[in-house]
Amino acid sequence: MSCLHRLEELGITKEKLISTCLELFVPHPGVETREKATEVLDKVFDELLEDANVCALLEAALALETRASKGELAGISKDAHSEDAVFIVADEIIGMAIAEYIAGTRARFEFVRYDVKKPGVLSSLPAFVDDAVAGLIAGASALMYSLRGRI
Repeated sequence: MSCLHRLEELGITKEKLISTCLELFVPHPGVETREKATEVLDKVFDELLEDANVCALLEAALALETRASKGELAGISKDAHSEDAVFIVADEIIGMAIAEYIAGTRARFEFVRYDVKKPGVLSSLPAFVDDAVAGLIAGASALMYSLRGRI
């Protein structure tokens, strides 16, 4: 099963990933327009959603989400999970790991922007999934800017 197919099972399509990424779009040399950004992001997400390591980290977040939602993670009650309690930082760590794997430390800034604002599809996702997907989007965004549209 492909990584994109797993995300689509949760209602997360490539189009939603791109539109969420574009909600915080800032024009940059090489990607001056939303149209150019969309073109670049389409290619970037195609590559990222075939990367075995990105997919493995996303799968880890999905597995943790499944267990946490049932109250099966040590130290994290079902209520703490549903409230996304502040003491739970593993979800952010996974999101940052995904972002940094994709685009290095420059993606950490992007991760914080997406994690704090929770635009688009991120606003409707549960704790572990929203941060993992935010990491994916942040990494894609950082790549788009650093490649300056040359893809």
